[in-house]
Amino acid sequence: MPNSFPLASGAQRGYHPEQVDDFLALARTAYEGAGAASAPMTAEDVRRAAFGVKRGGYATRYVDAALDRLEEVFFERERRARLRAEGEDAWWEETRQLLSEVRGRIQRQKGKRFRRRGIFATGYRRSQVDAFLDRISEMFERRELGLKPAEVRDVVFHSEWRGYDEDQVDALLDSVVELILATR
Repeated sequence: MPNSFPLASGAQRGYHPEQVDDFLALARTAYEGAGAASAPMTAEDVRRAAFGVKRGGYATRYVDAALDRLEEVFFERERRARLRAEGEDAWWEETRQLLSEVRGRIQRQKGKRFRRRGIFATGYRRSQVDAFLDRISEMFERRELGLKPAEVRDVVFHSEWRGYDEDQVDALLDSVVELILATR
């Protein structure tokens, strides 16, 4: 069977090919509706997909780019279904509510935007997270979407002792991705 993606070169690690291929097969089945008896796959499921790594696996950048596109396809499908079911006004009201929640978090004082990890635990470096959130805040204030969903998904923060709680930061970033996709 031919490879779906280029392989990582040399000593680089890539995603485990069988895991990626299995996930993509499941996504295809869900999208085509053949798996109606099972739970449907959502854009969030695609966003949260994770794979093991190994030498000689699929090159991560190509898989990540494909997953970004796949998430957008599932999101657009979900958006259209919700517009048909609930109407455009309900859709935009929910989007405004999400924007309000995100803005509320971003407008908190720097260094206190999220819960901090315990004294013996590491979390995301607060200064890096705050700088990225300032960039997102400026984007909202200018009412332009200068960031692409992939830029938000791919952001990397270093760790520090007593840094921001990763789960809270990741949840906010997921909401930002959803806002970007919703307002295209």
